[in-house]
Amino acid sequence: MLRVLAVGVILLALGLFLPQSSGAEGPPAIRIGATVSLSGRLMEPSEMVRNAMRLWEKQANARGGLLGRKVKLVLYDDKSRADLARSLYRKLLDQDKVDLVLSPYGTSLTLAASEVTESRKVVMVAGPAAGDPIWQRGYKYIFGVHAPAERYLIGFLDVIARQGLEKVAVIYEETPFNKATAAGAKEWAGRLGLKVVFFQAYRRGKQNFPRLLGECRATRPDALILCSYPQDSHALMAALAQIKYRPKALCETIGPAMPSFYELVGETATGVFGPSQWEPDTRIPFPGSKEFIKNFKELIHKTPSYHAASAFAACQILERAVTHNQSLDQDKLRDYILSLETVTISGRFRVDGTGMQMGHDTLLIQWQNGKKEIVYPTVMQTAAPRF
Repeated sequence: MLRVLAVGVILLALGLFLPQSSGAEGPPAIRIGATVSLSGRLMEPSEMVRNAMRLWEKQANARGGLLGRKVKLVLYDDKSRADLARSLYRKLLDQDKVDLVLSPYGTSLTLAASEVTESRKVVMVAGPAAGDPIWQRGYKYIFGVHAPAERYLIGFLDVIARQGLEKVAVIYEETPFNKATAAGAKEWAGRLGLKVVFFQAYRRGKQNFPRLLGECRATRPDALILCSYPQDSHALMAALAQIKYRPKALCETIGPAMPSFYELVGETATGVFGPSQWEPDTRIPFPGSKEFIKNFKELIHKTPSYHAASAFAACQILERAVTHNQSLDQDKLRDYILSLETVTISGRFRVDGTGMQMGHDTLLIQWQNGKKEIVYPTVMQTAAPRF
């Protein structure tokens, strides 16, 4: 009884309810299941994902839904825990019997959730997950929207190499996404003629940033990269201020791309670089991007991050596959997405045979004068990088 009440509270908090079948009201809704993180370290970007899915649900139903049926999100709180995400996707498929699924936020949770969907041959479009391990398991039913983690930091490394900087330090959390991002940074640094002078992992809950930064500082890097989730990026900024240290160039994954970064870390955000899959700038040339920014702000009263755009793009891909096939058959959806080349609101979409995104590349942003500017690539630049 308590478990049933707990599930009901979660659904109530999200403003979402399982549809009640009623012949008088037309055919039953197409149910789309996923988990979101209402608590824990993934909460901030996951909130963006949840709100983007809510926006798509509203707009899809305004267009008449899918296959002449309304669509209904069925979302559960995974509390930023991979084990809970795994069990909740079992519930979504085996008990709730949802028709379609979307991924949770983050590589660790998506790795766990996709074990369930793959075993049942159910398509999962992973908008907000990019870690390379997702695509290295030989799975056939999962498809990415983000550029993969190993390519996240190419823009930053290219920019600092052109600036004449030579030595790079990398600190990364020992989680699948951050390990993949750090490994990619190390590989691309070598390709661009940069020397990695410090490459150090840390474990969640055991990090000591002042000590790590002291060790890093001793190697005299020109640039420092932190591969982590937002909470740790904020902690790093505090530690840098504590030991009064700042390299010539500082780049953090995920955290700086969030609209709240400057508000949370203050003036120390100035000059910080960060990779981004998309930016809420009306000059972004992708079709529907300008309208998405406007509609998201009107519905959610917040500026979207790239996590929101990628989640919305995942919904677009799934909608297009269902509409094209006029079917919910998972193999038909899979074959269509595998062959699809298109442009969503967040950029180009084209996957390889593993489901990994190959058509999309990251941007590089930098905080300048209290706001984010796109500094790479040059063709989309809103400001020049500063050092």
